[in-house]
Amino acid sequence: MERFPNSTQLLIEADRGGSNSATARVWKQHLQEKVADRFGLTMTVCPYPTGASKWNPVEHRLFSQISKTWAGCPLRTFDLALQSIRETKTETGLQVIAHVITPAYATGVKVSDAVMDTLNLTRHEVCPQWNYTIRPRPNPLPNS
Repeated sequence: MERFPNSTQLLIEADRGGSNSATARVWKQHLQEKVADRFGLTMTVCPYPTGASKWNPVEHRLFSQISKTWAGCPLRTFDLALQSIRETKTETGLQVIAHVITPAYATGVKVSDAVMDTLNLTRHEVCPQWNYTIRPRPNPLPNS
């Protein structure tokens, strides 16, 4: 919000895989509470289909460059991996900023159907199992 203070919408293109998937209930709950309600942003989420994340523009442009930067270097520590990632630049001058996030995240968190029913979530006509929009709630729930 600091860089774009007048923004009202956000498009998220995300990978669909794993427990942190853009289709997971916890992800949707956090988008609603921590972003949409908090900042008043409408968010549209369009995950890449399974097996298509290689077309993610960030992955496509950066991961091959990162691999070249650390080629032949044993990545024995987080610091060494971070240094290699931070030294990566594309031919067009794109630079990588990398951080290690150390807090422990709870696993096995379940979001009930009742909580899901409180989300201001609209599924899209195209690929409704994946694509959706979350809008700020008129009266956000307490603790959001």
